[in-house]
Amino acid sequence: MSARTDDEATQVQVSSGITPDTLRYRLIEKLDATHVQIEDMSGGCGQMFEAIIVSPQFAKKTTLARHRLVNNTLKEEIAAIHAWTPKCHTPEEWEKKKAQA
Repeated sequence: MSARTDDEATQVQVSSGITPDTLRYRLIEKLDATHVQIEDMSGGCGQMFEAIIVSPQFAKKTTLARHRLVNNTLKEEIAAIHAWTPKCHTPEEWEKKKAQA
């Protein structure tokens, strides 16, 4: 894969319509997420995202079930990007993790 210029990266992001904000909004809306932190790991081209998602809907679900829930929620968006890495926590798990930091 060749390196893209900033202008090319911006054009890819605009054409796909996938931004950290669009992903964040959808997760908050569909999963009642209380905290969503999304980082574009691709250098701005919008093709590789890492996310921290906190939702009460993750309670009593395995890691795999949480990822499936998120991936089904973002099915169309994930199909348009190269890489997606979610880290899913319940509100209680998130508070405990923050307290340990």
